[in-house]
Order: sequence, then structure tokens, then C-alpha cells
Amino acid sequence: MRVLSIFGTRPEAIKMAPVIKELENHPDRIESVLCVTGQHREMLDQVISLFEIEPQIDLNLMEANQTLASLTAKALTKLTDVIADVKPDVVLLQGDTTTAMVASLASFYKKAPVGHIEAGLRTYDKYSPFPEEINRRFISVMATYNFAPTQTAVHALMAEGVPEDNIFLTGNTVVDALLMTISKHYQPNLDIPLDSSKLILVTAHRRENFGQPFRNICIALKKIATRNPEVEIVYPIHLNPNVRDIVYQILSDQERIHIIEPLGYEKFADLMNRSYLVLTDSGGIQEEAPVLGKPVLVLRNETERPEAVKAGTVKVVGTDTETIISETERLLHDREEYTKMSKAQSPYGDGHAAQRIVRIILDRCEK
Repeated sequence: MRVLSIFGTRPEAIKMAPVIKELENHPDRIESVLCVTGQHREMLDQVISLFEIEPQIDLNLMEANQTLASLTAKALTKLTDVIADVKPDVVLLQGDTTTAMVASLASFYKKAPVGHIEAGLRTYDKYSPFPEEINRRFISVMATYNFAPTQTAVHALMAEGVPEDNIFLTGNTVVDALLMTISKHYQPNLDIPLDSSKLILVTAHRRENFGQPFRNICIALKKIATRNPEVEIVYPIHLNPNVRDIVYQILSDQERIHIIEPLGYEKFADLMNRSYLVLTDSGGIQEEAPVLGKPVLVLRNETERPEAVKAGTVKVVGTDTETIISETERLLHDREEYTKMSKAQSPYGDGHAAQRIVRIILDRCEK
């Protein structure tokens, strides 16, 4: 059986890595072929190196300031050719990126079955997150195998008419990847002083937050650092200039706010494990931090990951400056509230999602 795995961004690579390593555990039954689009370049290469993944095909599509339309057009042409050449028995995709969406369409054109890892996430607002919400709905129409991370995702797919026989509850592969990484007990040297008793880790880069919402977030971070001397903030900054320009404009002169370049996944996982709490607009971190017992405040107005909100380890706070400050300071100073969030159980699985996914592929495709 030939399995073609396609990914293009760092988050995809992190969540695909455990599946790819599990595919490699069955060389007598599976020929594993890897294709990367290079939608993210430097950040993607870090993860490929960490997990010792060797793509046979690298499309290297990344260009500075490219539009969604140009990326989509290039990727569709290239990926259709790749699928035609490889002739896979199944194409594996992850998440809701442009790479994943286009790969599902290219697979449809070549009548190749699609396996969608992390299927069924929904906000039900087509512009938030943009363009991811429409990307993942589109992929669900194309997919033959929908690997849902949670029961909530299963229900969302069934409500949209996806046949129950095509939905598989697996857990989230990000738990597999995180446990694979932090088990090494890696202690990075970040070249910044981290003597604070309360370290806040921040990531923010969502397209829908560009502009005033992003300025609100930065102003909130500045006030949190100023008002709480026991706090230090570490912000690994995204490469997008829409993020960097505002962050440096507002936060670069703050002594206890450390703006650093993007970290490799191993260093980032360790930093997250050492943090007191996390502020983020990232999707993956909403899944990772609860595994480590770290409260998460989501800098968005909604989330496609309601399971962690229901479990109590994640709270959606939006992008209003005063709300971000008040919710952060509540966790800094209210020990009972902090304990309640940090002790909540993660709803995202047991670290064996990749094994389940590969077992399903073997069972279904070899029939």
C-alpha cells in the first residue's frame, strides 16, 4: 500500500510527524511517501529536522508576501502532478491550511482517497478563523477517512451529513508529538533571563487579529508587565511583518517582555512546560498546554476547540485590552482560579492517536 502524506506548515508537520513515524513502523505493508509544499519554510524545516523526517518531494512554494490566491493556484497545479505521479492508495492531510485544502481538491481530481487528520473542528463563522474555517469544511466534503480528535468533532461531522462509517475517533496527534518531545527533558538556553516566578508565554499571529485587535493585545501585554513585577513575558514572534511591526512598535522597550525569534518545537515545548500560563490565538497550543497543566487564555472571539473550554483548562477572552488584563491578573493573583484551570483534565487524548490512524488505514485500505 502506498500512502502519500502532504503538509506545508510547521503546525501540520508537528501533528503529522507521529503518524509518519508510525507509518514507518510497517515497512512490509506500507510505502510511505512524503511531500512538503514549503508553505512555511524555515519554521517547517525546524520540525522536519527535529522529528528526523525526510520528504522525498519538496515543492518549495514559499514566496515573500504571496497572496492566498497565488499560493492556491501554484499548489493546485503542483500537487495534482505529484498525486498523478505517486498514484497513492490514500493521501493523508492534516488540519485546515491552504496546503491541506488544495491537496484534498487535487486528490479529488485524481480520484485518490483522502484521510483527514484533525477532522471536524468548527467555529461556524466562515471568516473566523480565515481562511481556515472554510478550508476544513471543504476538506470534509472531499475526505474518505475523517480522523476526528474529539467526540465534539465527531458530532460536527455527523451533523453535516458525513457518513458515520467514514468518521473515526482517534484523539489528537498533537498529544503524541508533545509527549515525544518533552520526554527528552531538553533544557534550552534561550539567552534571556527567566528569573520570574510567573512566566507568561505569548503567541499571537492570526490573520483575523491583524490591525486594531493586535494592537489591543500588545497594549494589554505592556500593561500586564508594568502592573505585575513578578511577571515576565516571553513572546516568540511570528515571521509575518503584520505581526512584527506592531509588536516591536509597542513592546520593544519593555524590560520584562522578551521578544524572541521563533523557536524550534523542542525549545518551544520546553518553554511552555516551564510557563505559568499561556496567552495565545493559536489553535495547536490550546491543545498542547492543557496536556502540561498550563491554563490558556485564548486571544480570539471564538474557538473551534470547545472541549478544553468545557473542561475548564481554556478560556476565550477575545482581543479587548481590559478583558485580557483582568483575566490574566485573575490567574496571577487568584490561586483557587489558577488551580481550577491548571488541574483540569485535557480532553485531547492519550498519546496514541497516530497508532489508531495507521491501524484504521491498514484495516480499511487492505480489505
